[in-house]
Amino acid sequence: MLLAIDTSGDVAVSLLALDDGRPGPVLAARRATEPRRHAELLAPMITEALAEAGGRRHDVRAVVVGTGPAPYTGLRAGLVTARVLARALGVPVHGVPSLDALAAQAYAAGVATEDDVLVVTDARRREVYAARYRPAGQNEGPDVAAVAGPVVERPAVVAATLGAGAVAVGPGALAHPDELHAAPGAPVAVDPAALAALALTRVARGADLPTEPLYLRRPDVTPAAARKRVTA
Repeated sequence: MLLAIDTSGDVAVSLLALDDGRPGPVLAARRATEPRRHAELLAPMITEALAEAGGRRHDVRAVVVGTGPAPYTGLRAGLVTARVLARALGVPVHGVPSLDALAAQAYAAGVATEDDVLVVTDARRREVYAARYRPAGQNEGPDVAAVAGPVVERPAVVAATLGAGAVAVGPGALAHPDELHAAPGAPVAVDPAALAALALTRVARGADLPTEPLYLRRPDVTPAAARKRVTA
């Protein structure tokens, strides 16, 4: 089995069968739309998915995790969980940008064909994360390639600098209809199964898939500066 996790927005988990190194059917999936409870919810959701799939942790052969971009706390919960679990099981862990999955989902759903896709997600502070993609079919399987971004910016700036001629998808496009016009039927949430498919395609062609997070800006909470010494 392959375990795929994403905490760039929702808390989402999928367990997939592995078929000769390619993703098989989804055996179990869980999703929670509680963006401030990632660390609390993720481990129980993995346990529930394993139970539904009739498997145990040692049946997991690889872990895939979305690397964002996303706010610090939620994204870190997914990345730390994926790394710790993979290390404990002695299996590889592969990172895939979460925006890549939304782009791949848009092409798979037929929302876009040959057009570029602009993926937009919520970054809070009246800003969005965005990247522009186009298809990048490989012999090992379908893929996408970022041609601009990812960036964190105001929606109007994204529309002006990245949006021309692209099909807009993602929750950020829906949330800002005045600046970004979401395509009808466009995906609005990352599917961990799409992350898994991209990871296996890229692994098959020898790509390096690091799990470094894409925060794009500093965390909201930072360590306090050291106190200045007071001398008489």
